[in-house]
Amino acid sequence: MSNWQWDVFIDAFPIIIKGLWITAGLTVASFIFAIIFGFVWTFLRRVPFKPFQFVVVWVMEFIRSTPPLVQLFFIYYAFPQLPVVGMTLSPFVSGMIGLGVHFSTYISEVYRSGIEDIDEGQWEAATALNLPTYKKWMKIILPQALPPTVPMLGNYLIILFKEVPLASTIGVIGILQLANDYGAKTWDYVEPLTIVALLFLLLSYPSALLINKLEKKLDRNFDKNKILEKTN
Repeated sequence: MSNWQWDVFIDAFPIIIKGLWITAGLTVASFIFAIIFGFVWTFLRRVPFKPFQFVVVWVMEFIRSTPPLVQLFFIYYAFPQLPVVGMTLSPFVSGMIGLGVHFSTYISEVYRSGIEDIDEGQWEAATALNLPTYKKWMKIILPQALPPTVPMLGNYLIILFKEVPLASTIGVIGILQLANDYGAKTWDYVEPLTIVALLFLLLSYPSALLINKLEKKLDRNFDKNKILEKTN
């Protein structure tokens, strides 16, 4: 068992930090994908046809119940072999789709809880204003439903950031993959993996503080009556 070596730490740091942009980029891309696709799940569940709703819920439960690592492997290795696809996806795109779809099922539940928390009177007011469906959702429902979901969305962003290293198993060269490569060449794993842990801490903790600050700001600025007034 080797002791801590500062020279190894200093040597490994500039090598590993090169992968930070890949890790951060995959996190942002996957989260944007999850946010958008989360809306798709939410509105599919609201289709007024019970058998269709059952299928949508079953698919979401299947995705949530399957490990994201298995989903990444399927998308990268198996998906291109399907006759209807016939297209090879890059490791980055495969990671974005796999993690994005997986987390979109959780984010959809966050959206659903926000929508269901809206008072019945708000729905009635939207109907009384005789707004088109699009404006009803964009002007009244979503502006009230989304602000309370910010803390949970922020939590899922941080969780997603910590799940991104799974993409190294399909060839995404992020900070974990670079740390493993460094360890494989030098047989020194303690220092490079410590760098990875520190980088995750240095990015996750400030993000949590920023999300908390944003939540408080939204609470101060949120006013249901102002939303209704703007639609008149």
